[in-house]
Amino acid sequence: GAGADNDLYINQAIVFIEDAIQYRSINHRVDSKSLWLYRCYYSRTCQWILSLTITVILALAFIEEPSSLTVTSDVRYRLPAWNPPCGLTESIELLCFLMFVIDVSVKSYLIGWKEFWKNKWLIAYILTLIVSLADWIVSLSFFCKENVRIRRILRPFFLLQNSSMMKKTLKSINSTLPEMASVVLLLAVHLSLFTMFAMLLFARTKDNQQDKEWVVYFRNLPDSLTSLLVLLTTANNPDVMIPAYSKNRAYSIFFILFTVLGNLFLMNLLTAIIYNQFRGYLLKSVQSSLFRRRLGIRAAFEVLSSLKETPAGAQQSCVSVGALLQVLQKVEMDSRCKQAIMRSLKMCSCDQLSAAQFQKLFEELDKDAVKQHPPSPEYQSHFMQKMQFAFGHPYFGYLGNVVALANIISICVVLVMDADKQLSERDDFFLGAINCFFILYYLLELLLKILAMGLKRYLSYPSNRFDGLLTVILLILEIATFAVYGFPHPGWRPEFMGLLSLWDMVRLVNMLIVFRFLRIIPNMKFMALVVTTLLDLVKNLRAFAGILLVVFYAFAITGIMLFKGAVQAFFIFNFLIQTPFSIKKVVVLYFKGKKVISWCSAHFQAEVIYCFLYVLSVHLIYRWAKIYFVAWWLISSVIWINLFVALLLENFIHKWDRRCQRESLSDIEYQRTVELMFRDVLEEPTEDELMEKLHQHPHLQLCR
Repeated sequence: GAGADNDLYINQAIVFIEDAIQYRSINHRVDSKSLWLYRCYYSRTCQWILSLTITVILALAFIEEPSSLTVTSDVRYRLPAWNPPCGLTESIELLCFLMFVIDVSVKSYLIGWKEFWKNKWLIAYILTLIVSLADWIVSLSFFCKENVRIRRILRPFFLLQNSSMMKKTLKSINSTLPEMASVVLLLAVHLSLFTMFAMLLFARTKDNQQDKEWVVYFRNLPDSLTSLLVLLTTANNPDVMIPAYSKNRAYSIFFILFTVLGNLFLMNLLTAIIYNQFRGYLLKSVQSSLFRRRLGIRAAFEVLSSLKETPAGAQQSCVSVGALLQVLQKVEMDSRCKQAIMRSLKMCSCDQLSAAQFQKLFEELDKDAVKQHPPSPEYQSHFMQKMQFAFGHPYFGYLGNVVALANIISICVVLVMDADKQLSERDDFFLGAINCFFILYYLLELLLKILAMGLKRYLSYPSNRFDGLLTVILLILEIATFAVYGFPHPGWRPEFMGLLSLWDMVRLVNMLIVFRFLRIIPNMKFMALVVTTLLDLVKNLRAFAGILLVVFYAFAITGIMLFKGAVQAFFIFNFLIQTPFSIKKVVVLYFKGKKVISWCSAHFQAEVIYCFLYVLSVHLIYRWAKIYFVAWWLISSVIWINLFVALLLENFIHKWDRRCQRESLSDIEYQRTVELMFRDVLEEPTEDELMEKLHQHPHLQLCR
């Protein structure tokens, strides 16, 4: 009946508006049961369970064999890592796979069979699960003793496919690759040409004493190419040029030219190209997100206009205000946006909303999140008003910064004076006394600011929360120090008591005081701009952090499989020649079962581990292993770091351009997302584009 149809339209509108809020596609089933399943799937509980499952399966690598998760990484002191019995981690893994099977099944059902074949991510999701389950079965059949486990490398895909923003970012990166490839090719040509020049310039001569450059760095083509590739990263600079430079200073011109052309020109050109191209592709991605939002809102309008209560004689489609209010009460959205839309509806004089009015109401979703600070308390007493004016004035905050600076300087002076003293010779009286004085001032400043601003207004500022929290922690530590060791006095050097020694307590207090000095950042506009830019990147660019995690995880698992058991032992060392200055040590190494013996000269007090690392770098890196490390350098450093720099520049330039508009609004904080960064340059979709896309919906039949 009409009532059932109206309930369906209301539920459809609710889901379409929630899709618009989250920038989700509306191409899914819209019948009553599917809508219930859809909202249940995207509920916080289900998404939290899915996120927990992804976290668990990624974290298994820390305890699976060959795990090295121990307190210390020093092979001489660490205990053997715990190896779980066969079947334990595999059982957890199977539960995760079952969750992913349910996840992909629900997703596939909701979008329908036709849309499933158009969705490459879902197809890849199913293929990944099939390969992972097959590898899991093989692992159990070998009683968990196999060396290669393909499913471990595939695990980051589960994180990747669960984030729409990560998929958009990856698509933008993929579109930027052709432009990156041109500069990378130019880098390869630059590297190849200078490799040829190096092999000709540092060719072998009759005098073996003068051939150190040839012996160490340019003996053959692979070594020459590797040496210059490492020089491009500046990791072996200036070591690579020292033998040639010692022979003739003019050889330095070759290395200077290589570094200037490669690092200063080509690498920075790559950054510029990535910034220009990636910004364009990310803009397109954000433009498509805006289109999804507008499409979801328009779809909600169309289904609400089909309600039976809509006037039959209306010349154009319209939606009643009452129907929209009914929908808004059930929609899960930010309370600020919901209240703003409801206020606009109550102020509206008409009972029916056109498509343009309906769309304009939901433009509230695109606005900056505005946070206004609560007002200060109003005191009746003239004395309290003066106190409020004095301690609420910015100059009182500047005084606090000066006191914090004096505290830092006093700590530095004491540390410099006590740097060469033995622990038994130190007198903690002076440091303890000044800490006590400054902490009391911080507490007094905290109380006076709360008196002037009120508790709610004080806590509404992040800098005040940071300052107040550290002040409370410092006060607690100081009280604990006095309770255990008594008050400071000359010769204050008590014996160790409790969990921490007196020196440990003093050091902890001083570290927190140094950390508290960051309170000056909000008072320095340019520094505050830089810090807020970084914080916005941390909050809003989680997609980039997710892809970075995917890259690190995949390379880490690949490295474990490639180099597992490569270094089996490296302990036996003998003193061949002992002098007051050096010891020559023999390091016995086993690489892939092959015994490698070499020696290196180390300082008298140096540890054998440093000698080992040198021998390892010289003898144990197989030529094919270079491919792994070069690929890691290209992806993580050359490409990804430049992508991060591009987004950092975009965010900073955006904030720099807008800072003048908002300097006078000190009581208002603006919080922006990635989509809002590009809001000023985005184009609104036209009516025809929206309606054409709606008529192509595979599951929604519109009345017009």
